[in-house]
Amino acid sequence: MKVHIVAVGSKMPDWVARGYQEYARRLPASCRLNLIEVPAVRRGRGADLRAVADAEGAAVRRLLPVSRPVIALERDGRSCGSADIARSLEEWMRAGEDVAFVIGGPEGLSPAFLAYATDVWSLSALTFPHGLVRVIVAEQIYRSWSMLNHHRYHRGVPA
Repeated sequence: MKVHIVAVGSKMPDWVARGYQEYARRLPASCRLNLIEVPAVRRGRGADLRAVADAEGAAVRRLLPVSRPVIALERDGRSCGSADIARSLEEWMRAGEDVAFVIGGPEGLSPAFLAYATDVWSLSALTFPHGLVRVIVAEQIYRSWSMLNHHRYHRGVPA
């Protein structure tokens, strides 16, 4: 299975790439991470931010490597914890499905894209820098895999 992280924006700081790669490297071939960067729409003074979010959502849809499941990540989405992610990962692996987690741009994801997504999850009520979200998602996928495989990385309650 592949877990695609589709993220609006590029030119992330080096620490983002290093953090993402650290967790991607730890995962086995049976649960590979794949990062897809979608160029952010240029924002000028007085830009119509809803139109920007719509354009970025359309670009994400064109680049999505899977039709379903597509999990949109938004602060106001359904709260999910590590055990929730692990249970979902287990279901997707059992079904042989690839999955895409989508991280929007600075304005978030458009209402049209959120309606398109299979589900909308929140990693936290906090607002994180978009680069950090990449690292958090990669870590949570690794943690979920660790939980499912009783790996010592996750020392909490098993999934």
